Amino acid sequence: MGAKGGQAVAMRISGDKAAFYGCRFLGFQDTLCDDKGRHLFKDCFIQGTVDFIFGNGRSIYLRCEINSVADGTTYITAQARTTIADKSGFAFVHCQVTGTGSAYLSRAWKKSSRVVFAYTYMGSLVNPRGWDDKGFPDRQRTVFYGEYKCMGPGAATNHRVHYVKLLTDEQGKDMASSSSKALKPCEADVGCKGGGDYIVFL
Repeated sequence: MGAKGGQAVAMRISGDKAAFYGCRFLGFQDTLCDDKGRHLFKDCFIQGTVDFIFGNGRSIYLRCEINSVADGTTYITAQARTTIADKSGFAFVHCQVTGTGSAYLSRAWKKSSRVVFAYTYMGSLVNPRGWDDKGFPDRQRTVFYGEYKCMGPGAATNHRVHYVKLLTDEQGKDMASSSSKALKPCEADVGCKGGGDYIVFL
């Protein structure tokens, strides 16, 4: 995956309403433990090899660079939501995904993992499938993985996994403003499978 060795967390955030502006989080495996609570990361640089953004936070990453230094197949995020009732989730808005390796955007670490990328540049390192159930096919029905108006060589969706939600303009409209307080990636009346799911942020 990159440098030798196991887990080495550079930062763990467990408090509520924490905000980070222009920070750099550098590591290899498990760089940033976005453990729990509502968090904002703005104009940050986050680097690692595998699962380098993980946890059960309820967080927005705005204009951040997500940089992989992996050698081979790897996973950028591992979000830990365990039930649909849990409001946690990671949203990456106006970000950049850069670096090396063949990177999946997320893996189904927990059964209701929830991650959305919107207006994000994805470099060629992003694996064409985009997302991985990590050997738990039953979780394809319970995870929420979404993409909205992303760009770059890694953003092509023609080979994405069948369970990704390619959000419509209606579903993605709340992501248009950095001041948005609610991200509603899936509602039954706008034709998204599994309607009724939502993420509420700060």
